[in-house]
Amino acid sequence: MTGPLLKVAGVHRRFGSGPAAVHALRDVSFEVAAGTMVALVGRSGSGKTTLLNVIGGLDRPDEGTVHVEGTEVTALDEDGLSRLRREKVSYVFQTFGLIPVLSAAENVGAPLRLARTPAAERERRVAMLLDLVGLADHAQQRPDELSGGQQQRVAIARALAASPRLLVADEPTGQLDAETGLSVMALLRGVVESEGVTALVSTHDAVMMALADRVIHISDGRLEG
Repeated sequence: MTGPLLKVAGVHRRFGSGPAAVHALRDVSFEVAAGTMVALVGRSGSGKTTLLNVIGGLDRPDEGTVHVEGTEVTALDEDGLSRLRREKVSYVFQTFGLIPVLSAAENVGAPLRLARTPAAERERRVAMLLDLVGLADHAQQRPDELSGGQQQRVAIARALAASPRLLVADEPTGQLDAETGLSVMALLRGVVESEGVTALVSTHDAVMMALADRVIHISDGRLEG
C-alpha cells in the first residue's frame, strides 16, 4: 500500500454531557508508517487507552476518523469491526487475557481456529510463533503454569497468529518486573522487524521509548508537540 498504515484525523471522544462531560480525546490527529514501532506516552488518565480503543474499533469517537490500511474503522458496522480485529488489528493487554483452561499452544491457535485455518497450517504457525517468543518448550503448559512474562509472550504470539497489520499494545509491561518487562519490550521490537507488523504501544517505560521509532506524547486528551 501507499501512504500511512494508520491515519487518525480530528478525533474527539467525550464521556457524559453538559458541564460534567469528560473530554478524553481532543482533536487528535497523527499518522503511523507501516513497519514501525510507535510509543504512546502519557500519565494515567491522559487518554492513551481511549485512543487505542478508538483505533482498534473497541470504542467509537464522537468526531473524526480512523483509517487502518485504507479501511475507515469509524465507518464500519459491528460485523466489519469484528472482521477488522480478525484480519488487520490485534491487541495485547496488560492483563494477558489468556484462556485459563487452554494450553499455550491452544491459546495461540485460537484466532486461527476462528478463521478456520486448516489444521496443518495452524499447527505450523503456532509452533513458529511459540519459537519466535522463546516458548517452544512450553507449548502444552496452561497459563497458571507460566510466569507473568511467559504469559505475556504467549499473548503476543496469539496477537500475531493471524498476521495482523497493526499490533496495539496497552501497557504490555505494566504487570511485569523491570527485567521481565525489558525482555518483553525487546521481543516487541523484534517482532516488528521479523513479522513486518506495525506496533502502537502505550507505555510509561523509558526503555520502550528508546526502542521505538517514534514517540507520541498525549496529555489531557491532546497530542503534545
